[in-house]
Amino acid sequence: MNDTLHDNDSFEAPPSALPAVPELSQLMVHLLKGVLYRDDDERLWASLLRLQARVREQAAVLLLDLVLDEAEGHAFLKGRPDPDEAEGAPRLPRLVARRPLSYPASLMLALLRKRMAEFDAGGGDTRLVLSRDEIAELMRVFLPDGTNEARLVDQVDATIGKVVDLGFLRRLRPAASGGKDRGHYEVRRILKAFVDAQWLAEFDARLEAYRTALSGAGAGSGAGRESADA
Repeated sequence: MNDTLHDNDSFEAPPSALPAVPELSQLMVHLLKGVLYRDDDERLWASLLRLQARVREQAAVLLLDLVLDEAEGHAFLKGRPDPDEAEGAPRLPRLVARRPLSYPASLMLALLRKRMAEFDAGGGDTRLVLSRDEIAELMRVFLPDGTNEARLVDQVDATIGKVVDLGFLRRLRPAASGGKDRGHYEVRRILKAFVDAQWLAEFDARLEAYRTALSGAGAGSGAGRESADA
């Protein structure tokens, strides 16, 4: 009798259970850490295309959505909007944190997105590469009057570092003969996913707001210096 019970109690997986796939775990770990680029890992990218339905299921459990752009060759996980308090749903902790951007970082992202739109309109190469000096020139016109060169360089370098950390710029290795190379950066095309067409349509108004705010900050600091001198 005991033998009969033992045989009947043998475990059977439910028909709906899917077999474990090592690549699925690898994909989830990579996406939870950051963006997956096709050019960086073509094998893992192919796995994502094959397993994207299961990746979306796993992400949904964590209240995340998979954003996959096959044309641009990148994918990332995006947090879902918080539920409406009126609905009475509990506010859950965010797995993907939101980080506020400083004025210089926001300005640089806006200028890079504008530059990418102009670059794409030219119909040439798909990789937009800018030197540090070119990025500095983009920023210069929107900085307060009287900003000296040393301060400009320091601010641009600090902001570039922040944008690199955010994943929107990638520093390129200097050429072997480029002894005076001050740095070249590829503008990652994922920037298009974060600065959309509607945002870009309001670009001129936004830049004017940036310029006004920065000019006001410069005038305020100048008035402070005059008051101190008095």
